[in-house]
Amino acid sequence: MSNEGEAITASYRLADLRPKQELKGVVKKVELYGAFVDVGAGRDGLIHISQLKPERVNRVDEVVQEGQELTVWVKKVDAAAARLELTLIPPVAVEWDEITPGSVRRGKVTRIEKFGVFVDIGAERPGLVHVSEVADGYVGHPGEVVKIGQEVEVKVLNVDRKKRQINLSMKALEEAEPEPEERQESPATAMELALRQAMQGRAPRQAGRSKKRSASLQSEREEIFARTIEQHKQRERP
Repeated sequence: MSNEGEAITASYRLADLRPKQELKGVVKKVELYGAFVDVGAGRDGLIHISQLKPERVNRVDEVVQEGQELTVWVKKVDAAAARLELTLIPPVAVEWDEITPGSVRRGKVTRIEKFGVFVDIGAERPGLVHVSEVADGYVGHPGEVVKIGQEVEVKVLNVDRKKRQINLSMKALEEAEPEPEERQESPATAMELALRQAMQGRAPRQAGRSKKRSASLQSEREEIFARTIEQHKQRERP
């Protein structure tokens, strides 16, 4: 920041300005509720007191003074109403409504805890990769898999804007291991085919022999039973 109050040489039309656009400006007037800044758009933009710092500000003049040169960003622009809202807080790269479940983002590991990993994906706050979502299989501590400052690719699981929570997964992007290919049997040789046919022909013959053997055994049992009954009758006669 500078206190020289240099004139703004750049010139813009309100209709050409876009949210998150970076501009240079000079503070023209300080009010209780904010500061008016000339950014060369033909109309001064307003920095509301809530947009001076991320933390709470009690007095505007504790942060900016008239004539001070600032770097500001467009927060909202309404060309039809000739209104321009500015901010001193650098905008996030990714807005909340841009974070959708199922989307894939690249980010940097900013913090590692036993319960998970915090990853900066350019949003208002880092997202959390729970330890169960760090890698496929058991992970004793996330530090075994990633390091602070490491760039990782993550998948958005869910977003809770009210609680300002972003749940991410690294495991969901791991490539599934290919299933082992089924081994194809080689075509049977002529000898194998002949052997199969021989075995198939032998089976009915064996079945026929088994039936004959069973019938013979049954006949022998009936004959023994008949002789036993006859002997018993003879013993009972006086």
